[in-house]
Amino acid sequence: MSNLITLPGLIDCHVHFREPGFEHKATLKSEAASARAGGVHTVCEMPNTSPPTVTIAALADKVRRADEITDCDIRFFFGVTQPPHLTTLIDLWTSDTEELKRLKKRCCGVKLYLDHSTGNQKVDMDLAEEVFAASGKLNIPVVAHCEDPETNNVASAANSSDDVSAHSKIRPAKSEAKSIQGAIALSKKYNAPFHIAHLSTRDGIELVRAAKKEGLPVTCEVAPHHLFLTEDDYDRLGTLAKMNPPLRSKEHLDALWAGIEDGTVDCVATDHAPHLLAEKRSGAPLDAPSGVPGVETALPLLLTRLDPDTIKRLMFTNPNKIFHLGKTETDDHITIDLDQEWEIHAKDLHSKCDWTPFEGMKVKGKIV
Repeated sequence: MSNLITLPGLIDCHVHFREPGFEHKATLKSEAASARAGGVHTVCEMPNTSPPTVTIAALADKVRRADEITDCDIRFFFGVTQPPHLTTLIDLWTSDTEELKRLKKRCCGVKLYLDHSTGNQKVDMDLAEEVFAASGKLNIPVVAHCEDPETNNVASAANSSDDVSAHSKIRPAKSEAKSIQGAIALSKKYNAPFHIAHLSTRDGIELVRAAKKEGLPVTCEVAPHHLFLTEDDYDRLGTLAKMNPPLRSKEHLDALWAGIEDGTVDCVATDHAPHLLAEKRSGAPLDAPSGVPGVETALPLLLTRLDPDTIKRLMFTNPNKIFHLGKTETDDHITIDLDQEWEIHAKDLHSKCDWTPFEGMKVKGKIV
């Protein structure tokens, strides 16, 4: 007899669905289908599209597009790179107009890039502090991509290799730790709810663990690629293993799993970031775009290591609470056959990019 379990439709609080502006890579429709096939029924989509989600018009356009998607509840982060964007965010959060109240319901917080990544939305630290200050007053969830630009610039200048594995040296672990430390200090100063995106390092975990012991409003997520892949996988995957922050050594991977075990890690979020294979494989390896798909493969990967209750905590209960999504366990469910074992193959997945860094990995648990 099959070993069937049910979970609420999962939440992935960090995805890039590429629309508008990059529909050749992915669309809301294609990636929503991929999410649904992976048991993910709600996603929080990032602002680095074209145009970026830094104006009311851009947010309204995304909400309009998402209203046409019936198989996934898509929420959106607002971006801030210039002072007018913060002014607009504050208006969005405080306005009594029906239109802005409607859009606010679809906005799950503000995203800051503390160093450049896809979309070049790096924010000046003085402005970042203003965002934390506003967040503390208005209870706006702040999510940050934490890398220190000075540390990355020094490491990049010292690099002489053109191999893709150098990507992990150009954006070193100490860069993430320094950035997280500074951002936690701002969260403490302004009592701002702060969530660290795709945390990838042992020192980062230790900083979050200490912040939680201090009672600070600090949470974090880790991505499946940092839980299941290491720097050793560059030899096998080449540029398909390139993402920001980059892959780390096994000691960092082990620290992330320990953080899940002791509750330091609040969420697993995929940072689903599709690029076409042709884009990944053309030009110099270090110039390949950073990002990997993952929204459809997260659940079966996690089921190889974690019990269903832990997955529910990481991909439903905690993200629902952190980002005020208002989901209930009775909204909808997924049914999983835990006895089904299978291999991940891109040909069976639904993302428009048509590849996966987890090709051939043996997993268990099929949605039925």
